[in-house]
Amino acid sequence: MTSENRVDMIELHRNTAEHLAWAGVQVLALLAVAATLGLGPLGWAAGIGCALGTQALVRRAMLRHATTCLGPADRITLVRAALTAVIAALVADGVGPGLLVVLGIVALISDFLDGQVARRTGTTSAFGARLDMEVDAFLILVLSVHVATELGLWVLVIGLMRYAFVAASWRWWWLRAELPPSRARKTVAAVQGIVLVAASSGVVPHAATAVLLALLALLWSFGRDVLWLRRSRT
Repeated sequence: MTSENRVDMIELHRNTAEHLAWAGVQVLALLAVAATLGLGPLGWAAGIGCALGTQALVRRAMLRHATTCLGPADRITLVRAALTAVIAALVADGVGPGLLVVLGIVALISDFLDGQVARRTGTTSAFGARLDMEVDAFLILVLSVHVATELGLWVLVIGLMRYAFVAASWRWWWLRAELPPSRARKTVAAVQGIVLVAASSGVVPHAATAVLLALLALLWSFGRDVLWLRRSRT
């Protein structure tokens, strides 16, 4: 075995161990919730499914982006993925909003931190950006499912928007082109999480109006991006 192959094997084993460790963290978080609030079969199924799915998708993305190790910002993003798995378990189990809101707030804070850490440590990457985006999209989907139980199924449009865009890109190739950076797009995306967490609490007045305004902003943002991609196709 050459030295290069030996290094590759070491990296493979190290990555496998870290992925297993992150899966273990998610399971421990679910056990903590089960011990304090209780967790039924649906909650366990949702939580374990999210934990396994996250690790499988992370490994696949690392291979696609030729990434051999996780950066500090990536690990913060995985903390948010673990929080999202617990939130999904709470939503599936119908547990009260108290812990869900607290975890949602922590997840939103981590979304701010991972970008800051990536820039300050010089570890920004296409893999990290994609991981961050996908974890955010799933968190928004889970939160929209919870809020939809109170406000109506129309709220699910917020959570499904990203996945509808991806599905459309399978049919129209030009939707897969890279978009230019946009502060407006980032702001609208951040607003979705803030509004959905606030609406999840059940104590915010006019929650339906706030969620509707967030949805309209999201439709505008996606619509603007689609028009830009269509005009820029080659």
